Amino acid sequence: MCGITGVMYFEDREPTVAMLQQMTDVIVHRGPNDSGFWTDNRIGLGFRRLSIIDIQEGHQPLANEDDSVWIIFNGEIYNYKELRGMLQERGHQFRTHSDTEVIVHLYEEFGEECVKHLRGMFGFVIWDKKKKQLFGARDHFGIKPFYYHVNDRQFLFGSEIKSLLAADGMNRLIHTDSLLNYLTFQYVPEPNTMFHGIHKLPPAHYVKVTFDGEMSIHKYWDPMFEPEERPFDYYVEQIRETLKDSVKHHMVSDVERGCFLSSGIDSTAIATHMRNIEPIRTFSVGFEGANNETPIAAQTAAALGTEHYDKVITKDDFFSTMPKAIWHQDEPVADPSAIALYHVAQLAREHVTVVLSGEGADELFGGYRIYREPQSLRPIDQLPHSIKRMLNRFARMLPSSVKGRNYVLRGTTPLEERFLGNAKIFTEDMKAEVLRLDTEMLRAYKNPVQIAGDYYNKTKHLDPVSRMQYIDMNLWMPGDILMKADKMTMAHSLELRVPFLDKELFDVARRIPAKYRIANGTTKYIFRKAMEGIIPDPILNRPKLGFPVPLRQWVQGPMGDVLLEQIKASGIEDYINMNTVERMLQKHRNGQGDYARRIWTIYIFALWHMTFMEELPKKVLAAY
Repeated sequence: MCGITGVMYFEDREPTVAMLQQMTDVIVHRGPNDSGFWTDNRIGLGFRRLSIIDIQEGHQPLANEDDSVWIIFNGEIYNYKELRGMLQERGHQFRTHSDTEVIVHLYEEFGEECVKHLRGMFGFVIWDKKKKQLFGARDHFGIKPFYYHVNDRQFLFGSEIKSLLAADGMNRLIHTDSLLNYLTFQYVPEPNTMFHGIHKLPPAHYVKVTFDGEMSIHKYWDPMFEPEERPFDYYVEQIRETLKDSVKHHMVSDVERGCFLSSGIDSTAIATHMRNIEPIRTFSVGFEGANNETPIAAQTAAALGTEHYDKVITKDDFFSTMPKAIWHQDEPVADPSAIALYHVAQLAREHVTVVLSGEGADELFGGYRIYREPQSLRPIDQLPHSIKRMLNRFARMLPSSVKGRNYVLRGTTPLEERFLGNAKIFTEDMKAEVLRLDTEMLRAYKNPVQIAGDYYNKTKHLDPVSRMQYIDMNLWMPGDILMKADKMTMAHSLELRVPFLDKELFDVARRIPAKYRIANGTTKYIFRKAMEGIIPDPILNRPKLGFPVPLRQWVQGPMGDVLLEQIKASGIEDYINMNTVERMLQKHRNGQGDYARRIWTIYIFALWHMTFMEELPKKVLAAY
């Protein structure tokens, strides 16, 4: 795993190594083992390396035989050995045994279509000296990041936003539309970031930038579900074989490997397949209290026969970590479990350099409880539209405490409006209360319903569960799940691999009918059946916990006052109405509702603002 940085100028001018050094110094955590730079007229490439494969020869930037194609690459290509053999048969000569060089020759052979041959995770940039063109790409699911800034003078890019901020002449301004959407999603949906003028290359996209500054972005793959009616047992066998193959490919490395292990089925499935190949180490964390899942994970580890390590995170551990975690995330991501991930990554890095994890299983196989909602709402959904409209108006007039009100409201609200992904923190009405922005801005921006609508419009032919999964594949997973996974592990120079997010396994999952995914009152039904006889029986139907952070209790206690004071001191009063935040805290403590996640969302924005807009000028970013 590594970090890439660089710049392309739109005039005859050679970038300085000194600036590239600035851009790479701030991401030394992504690659503490090596660094490299290459410059030419108009182009400069910078690189930090975490040595995983071909430790002796994998130095970057790397070129082809005649130095006409240069690459910097962050990620891992799991089918690189097969691709290497194919390319050698076609006459390509290799100087290293790295997966990076495979991409160079693949580009020579197939051009932009090279990305379609890659099985793995990646963010890379190729400079084609003959075409005088920059070509950059991001992997199919968005496992690895790719940020860029373009203006009339230059194209800046990097694995992390802080690299771009360290470049000469970069300003830091908040993108207001991003703030508005962050308050609902708890992350900023791609392609925007919280920084005005800095963008994310979306998953499964590539970018081309010509010598004179023309930029174009293209989509090369779509994670669309296409259910096919086949026997249940057929899909069970397909899942078993393809997951086993994916784990085997994801274990390729020249360094020590381990596995994150929670109390659930996903990580247990990965750990089981790994353990069948070799002895492994497993790692888990939990929180003090009734929902501490480390004892369960320890029992699972004992059953699998792994060398297990765990840690219980105290409240002090959690909050002392916050400043560093916020700095590493680049953008505000108000998912409390990100801090738990920071701690388990820290624990794992004491023992291994590569770790496998279970991210993606819920999106592929229908693992979130909300995916059961279409079934529970079916009695209302089948009513005539006129009746549903009347019921909706009636339910809105009822007090929020009336039992069944929420069920009726959700059942009479179209799927496209009620489900925007796995987080929906602030509604538009709530934003109007908490924000100190022009009300016209709230009416004019591209709001969460419209953003989700872009994906719903592509899935009108699908069942509701598949439509919900497609929304999460495109919004929740890259914006929250994979964002925190990359940043919190790379904070500790730990490479995270996610075998569920393998294009071969997705090709199986996308064909599975929804009735096999959501069945018998449970989620991921077919995946659980596929794991029978493979993982310990007690884990097959265990409910998902997912790093249950005791946020509600913390906010009710003295910590709530600490959060409020930090919010007030953060410099966000031009954006956030502090009186509204105080009222939310009072209501939370008085039992008038659960406002913990809303307060937390504002708190994370406040810490991010203090870190990137108030306290840390560019010259000390690297010193954090």
